[in-house]
Amino acid sequence: MCDSRRAPSLAPVTTDLLADLDARGLIHDTTDRDALGAALDAGMVTVYVGFDPTADCLHLGNYIGILALRRFQLAGHKPLALAGGSTGMVGDPGGRSEERNLLDEATLAKNLIGIQGVLSRFLDFDSGAANEAELVNNYDWTGDVTALDFLRDVGKHITVNQMMAKDSVRSRLESEHGISYTEFSYMLLQAFDFWWLYENKSCLLQMGGSDQWGNITAGTDLIRKRSQGSAHALTWPLLLRADGAKFGKTADGALWLDAERTLPYELHQYFLRVPDENVEQMLLWLTLLPVAEVHEIMAVHNEDPGQRIAQRRLADQCLLEIHGEGAVRQANLAAEALFGGGDLTGEMAESLRGIVPETTIDAGALDEEQNLLGLLVDSGLCSSRNDARRKLGENQISVNGSKTAAEAVAASDLIDGRFLLLQRGKKARHLVVVG
Repeated sequence: MCDSRRAPSLAPVTTDLLADLDARGLIHDTTDRDALGAALDAGMVTVYVGFDPTADCLHLGNYIGILALRRFQLAGHKPLALAGGSTGMVGDPGGRSEERNLLDEATLAKNLIGIQGVLSRFLDFDSGAANEAELVNNYDWTGDVTALDFLRDVGKHITVNQMMAKDSVRSRLESEHGISYTEFSYMLLQAFDFWWLYENKSCLLQMGGSDQWGNITAGTDLIRKRSQGSAHALTWPLLLRADGAKFGKTADGALWLDAERTLPYELHQYFLRVPDENVEQMLLWLTLLPVAEVHEIMAVHNEDPGQRIAQRRLADQCLLEIHGEGAVRQANLAAEALFGGGDLTGEMAESLRGIVPETTIDAGALDEEQNLLGLLVDSGLCSSRNDARRKLGENQISVNGSKTAAEAVAASDLIDGRFLLLQRGKKARHLVVVG
């Protein structure tokens, strides 16, 4: 289940939104920029971003889109988060080498509930403000549309030439897997979404990653041809992993915006390891910090990059905005306990729970000297008592951060009367908790 923490109050801000996005490097393509800027200056604009409902939570690859909607809501505009109940049954061929598995309605319904839980932590859905967010599901307006109606009302307005020109379609056609008609039709469904939201929700702007440009502009074309209307498109560059791949749910080590799937500590550590050449971009893209403040952080960082000041601010700020102040404190305490090299406190040991494996022992087990060999075996740090003796003799065992060769521990060794942190070598750790 995704986190249920509610979004903080979203006080409107006054800003030149397009200029701010441009300064952050978050504009890859737009339709007529002057016309879009004039529409945003004229009053509240309804804007939508689509989210793939193939899991019951969202991940770091979705975070730019979530923040984009939040940036627009903070600037006084109305966000629509579209969960693709229909398009999720089809699948966008973009960025994939083969067709995805199609989902049934029950799975999609479960996933939509989870997605709303994530979005409600970042967007105002229930304040009653004119620009409160809405979650919409395209199955609601496509589920009953017949094939003949769809071909007549949508298909005739978009040419096969236009669809074939899309990079993701062309690459799939040239691959060994090819592309099914189902996925080939995805562009038509997304165009229909934009047209329906234009007609029924007065939506003037669709945003997405740069790989969505062809799908989004198919929607603006459909609005122009079918409704003689004018709508806008805006895309941002894709957030890529270190290996150049897109962030996603199926990539190894996917980073979820859910504390049970990706521990806040793990997310914090990920941002701490961001290379210097990427940290400014991530501060601009993945936080709400003002652009000027990011430049100040980088100026200080560049004076002594070894201190990793920018990475520390990135990790703290992202965790603050995603999981809240408590998660930031716990992540920093846990890092200090594991890597700080100083004396451990009870609060630091407590912060490790859920981060390192743990074993609970009887409250009276350490009244007398406890054989450390047994604890090392029970924890799995050593395979046998002889192995534990050997590791102790080789100076590979630490208790509460200090190397030891002793074969016993006492109650006086407990941190706060409750914890022992055992470690073998540099990385294998185990927390003993006295229950």
